[in-house]
Amino acid sequence: MKTKLICSDIDGTLLNKERELSTRTIAAIKKHKGIPFILISSRMPQAMRHLQQELNISHLPLIAYNGGLIVDGNNVLHSTEITVDCMASIDEFCSSTSLHLSLYHRDEWYVPTMDYWAKREQNNTKVTPQVQQVKTTLQQWEKEEKGAHKIMCMGDEHEIDLLVSFLEKEFTDTIIGYRSKATYLEISPAAISKKTAIEYLLKTNYPELNLSNVLAFGDNYNDIEMLTSVGLGIAVQNAKTAVLAIADKTTLSNIEDGVAVFLDTLLK
Repeated sequence: MKTKLICSDIDGTLLNKERELSTRTIAAIKKHKGIPFILISSRMPQAMRHLQQELNISHLPLIAYNGGLIVDGNNVLHSTEITVDCMASIDEFCSSTSLHLSLYHRDEWYVPTMDYWAKREQNNTKVTPQVQQVKTTLQQWEKEEKGAHKIMCMGDEHEIDLLVSFLEKEFTDTIIGYRSKATYLEISPAAISKKTAIEYLLKTNYPELNLSNVLAFGDNYNDIEMLTSVGLGIAVQNAKTAVLAIADKTTLSNIEDGVAVFLDTLLK
């Protein structure tokens, strides 16, 4: 089936070691401008829009928070959130640890303090968070009747292990966490994934297409379902072993411009 839509993960897949788009990657994506190129990431929208601008694809939708939020310009196409009660339980657990807790809703990012972890994410995503105590944020969001699109917990690997066990025991059916690194746990609603987000986007914006028309690039565990569901799932060489095992094809690593190489050589 002919590729008519491309979806790409960002960190570890599309960006180089400086967490930027290389000149070659920008050129390759612009060359195939006849095929919509959709950014799909665990990032917040604000951390994706500057990349869209560099690629001249700001007119296209983007999928943020692992599928928890789909936006098209200023329009929200789909949103799935974690409840305030659930966030409060996670905050209570983390309060007895040294773990950093970040809360995200659309383009809001709240941190309790600008610690090492907050500064690291600020540097990686080029977005500055708002500093506010977790309980204050929860009270504010409860009044505004909204929840979190993502919770990010960062810190000691053993404490992350304990948090994972807590979540598996208390919230098996409502939220899901995946480790982008041993010290990073990204928590999302269990009902969403990158695959479900692509399916929803096809229905709303590209009804003439189906999953078999989609080519997707990825590197991490949260990309597996997407890569196995689309017409052509491509793993970059630096991907997790489990991702490499299920991919239809493999391209060079992210630091070797693997996405650009695939687009230039195999998608002619």
